[in-house]
Amino acid sequence: MKIVRIIARLNVGGPARHVVWLTKELNNEEFQSVLLAGTVPEGEEDMSYFAEDNAVKPIYIPEMSRELSAKDVVSLWKVYRRFVSEKPDVIHTHTAKAGTVGRAAAFLYRWLNWKKVIIIHTFHGHIFHSYYGNLKTNFFLIIEKILARLATDKIIVITRQQFDEIHGQFGVGRARQFEIVPLGIDLQTFRSSREKYRLVREETGAADNDILVGFVGRLTEIKNVSLLLKIAEIYCQQKDESLPKLKFVIIGDGNMRAELEKESESRGLQETVKFLGNRNDTDIFYAGLDIVALTSLNEGTPLSLIEAMANEKPVISTAVGGVIDLLGEVQTENENFKVCERGIKISANSAEDFYRGLIYLAKNETLRKSLAVKGKEFVEAKYSKERLVSDIKNLYRYLIVSEKDCPKRFRV
Repeated sequence: MKIVRIIARLNVGGPARHVVWLTKELNNEEFQSVLLAGTVPEGEEDMSYFAEDNAVKPIYIPEMSRELSAKDVVSLWKVYRRFVSEKPDVIHTHTAKAGTVGRAAAFLYRWLNWKKVIIIHTFHGHIFHSYYGNLKTNFFLIIEKILARLATDKIIVITRQQFDEIHGQFGVGRARQFEIVPLGIDLQTFRSSREKYRLVREETGAADNDILVGFVGRLTEIKNVSLLLKIAEIYCQQKDESLPKLKFVIIGDGNMRAELEKESESRGLQETVKFLGNRNDTDIFYAGLDIVALTSLNEGTPLSLIEAMANEKPVISTAVGGVIDLLGEVQTENENFKVCERGIKISANSAEDFYRGLIYLAKNETLRKSLAVKGKEFVEAKYSKERLVSDIKNLYRYLIVSEKDCPKRFRV
């Protein structure tokens, strides 16, 4: 079975790991995989090293990148020509830009060449709110609805919440087109140890009695890291000696880093917040954190929370996208936050609410341990890389071979 997989760019984040793992694992006697990728724009961290580390050699389409441009016509033509030469059985696109260019090229390939090909698109997140203004957002939404109708056989979402948003709220696709296939990670990478913990505390200057709160991710507008700085400022303004001692670390890079560092300085947070940049050893850093925080305006399923849970770390997050599925059912409600099965969620985009939830978690060591254990059990049961690969293989078999050879396991 020949698969051509397409992603707009191999920038730092979950989607790049996802496509590299699938390309690597689906190259054997049964499957042959090719990965097409666009270019990483200036200001974003390139993750092509991850492909090299996994012996995956992407075919790069230089004209394909994140933003709309006249070059998209060139990239569409090059992707189409690649389909003609590769003759795939499955075309599988990932992320918004690759989903548009790839599915448009797949539509042309299918009808101009009279080829039977299965076309699949995976939503790792979506751009239907908090990214752009109303006019641009509505334009992209119309494009997605057209592509779902004319050039997509299956739409993969990574959580039930994402299905409810993309199909239920925004009206993309028909319900029977959707499959839920959760993300997967390499669980063996994330194993905490006392040695890792010590190294992180030394590098960040955290004392033994400090609670280290970490954000891990791209420093872009959608991650709303400015909210975390406001939370740190609220903490620094408190005169209550009974409060736990908090320090904040921000691990990652992106187009907003300089602006955020300037904001941190203007708020007087030099001693409380440290920017550590993009790190290839985030598995070590998770081990040294006491709490992992996420402040996003929009998410698919955030890899940082899954990785934190794999490291048995408690998490606190804004209640967006797939975060809701990760954290589970609400156990107790507070006026400002909700304690869920596997973490604390903040419903409003409020620094005060987030601060109160964070302090509640920091003060309650028993709760932190309980959430950490439940989170680790959940991730190990649901989010292994092996499960992801198996699910995708079975879905391809189901779509290509026959219904009786692959039972219906993926229904929404």
